[in-house]
Amino acid sequence: MKLSATFRKLEPKTIYHRIGGHEALEVVVEDFYVRVLADPQLSGFFTGTNMNRLKGKQVEFFAAALGGPEPYLGAPMKQVHQGRGITMHHFSLVAGHLADALAAAGVPPKTVTDILTAVAPLAPEITSGEVGTATV
Repeated sequence: MKLSATFRKLEPKTIYHRIGGHEALEVVVEDFYVRVLADPQLSGFFTGTNMNRLKGKQVEFFAAALGGPEPYLGAPMKQVHQGRGITMHHFSLVAGHLADALAAAGVPPKTVTDILTAVAPLAPEITSGEVGTATV
């Protein structure tokens, strides 16, 4: 009797799955915005913003960017951020708050770096290069 077996290489888990999926992202995004809104250099960008809607879109975006099962259906980054005077300095502050929120949620340092690496290429679509303050 001849036995044959087919083995398939297991695909590595996505970052989305490694950090705990949708529920983990909701926790991270909630803490992230607590930090961002407490930052006087960033809080002005969110004056008049429906934060519940924004948090939902942020979770959706991160889920898609990190290999989650659903695509991001929001507006393009450039369209959403255009004309708001967001500089690379602001982008760096936001990235720092994201790293802190991820670390506070127990995400391992290497995974935090992987996440920041995944979102860093979006900087040109989000920033205007203009020097300005965090006002809308």
